[in-house]
Amino acid sequence: MYMKTTTSIFIVVALAILIGGYYFLNSSIDEAPEQAEETGQNVDPRNATYTIDGTQVTLTDGLSEQEVVPGSAEKTVTTYFGNEVRTDLNEDGREDIVFLLTQSTGGSGTFFYVVAALNTEDGWSGSQGFMLGDRIAPQTTEMSQNPNHKKVIVVNYVTHSVDQPLSERPSVGKSVWLKLDPTLMAFGEVEQNFEGEADVSTMTLDMKTWNWIKTTYNNDTDLIPKDTEDFSLTFENDGTFSANTDCNNMGGSYEVENNQIVFSKMATTLMYCDDSQEQEFSKMLGEIQSYFFTSKGELVFELKFDSGSSIFK
Repeated sequence: MYMKTTTSIFIVVALAILIGGYYFLNSSIDEAPEQAEETGQNVDPRNATYTIDGTQVTLTDGLSEQEVVPGSAEKTVTTYFGNEVRTDLNEDGREDIVFLLTQSTGGSGTFFYVVAALNTEDGWSGSQGFMLGDRIAPQTTEMSQNPNHKKVIVVNYVTHSVDQPLSERPSVGKSVWLKLDPTLMAFGEVEQNFEGEADVSTMTLDMKTWNWIKTTYNNDTDLIPKDTEDFSLTFENDGTFSANTDCNNMGGSYEVENNQIVFSKMATTLMYCDDSQEQEFSKMLGEIQSYFFTSKGELVFELKFDSGSSIFK
């Protein structure tokens, strides 16, 4: 009899402990979101604020609806799409997240953006959006496998060709390499075959043969060679230079003082070629007044009268 009574008491106590533990655990779980809400923390990146084309958008369960014009029936709808990548973007020991958003403004367009959310002590902090395009077909989002890339995200998608109507299914595969600046909370593009930062202090004019990439004028026009391999510029350490164009060979002298440079005694062969860009290239050389190098391994010439700049690589 004594044994039965003791066993019964033990069972009752054990059940009481289990039931009490169950309610305590569930009450703790229920209180966590309320506590986060009270402290202003957002516990889910689908409930964070992002900046899309200069406008702040706050998602609620992955959705935001804003009136295009106050009182208008038309709304700008921003929606969580997915394609998540989780990694520590700012090296603070917390796992952050990158994913895609879509946004429509009442018309037929659906624009896709890449955004990041940093996992901070105060909750999720959203970035500025990087636009991929209108009515694209996202494929995968992943970390770059390039050993020279650090914290670089690769977004693969299918877009429309230049002459293809947006109403048709996209047909051109494209990839973009992005890296987040945690201070600006904005993405910047990274070159696919980037080989690391160039040491500007060791770069010289005569270190290599330079190929003309493009010239940008301050009237918002670009002059781009049809084939960069056709236009090259080689400096010798004796003060002479040679150049190849899409038609002739050129040569002459150059003088450097600090970062100022002057070309002189220029001569060229006299072959005639249809559709040649040689004249524009020669004129651009005559307008150069200074130069500098970039960490991308570029040689940048600045033109006279602050009229533009020309990039060689």
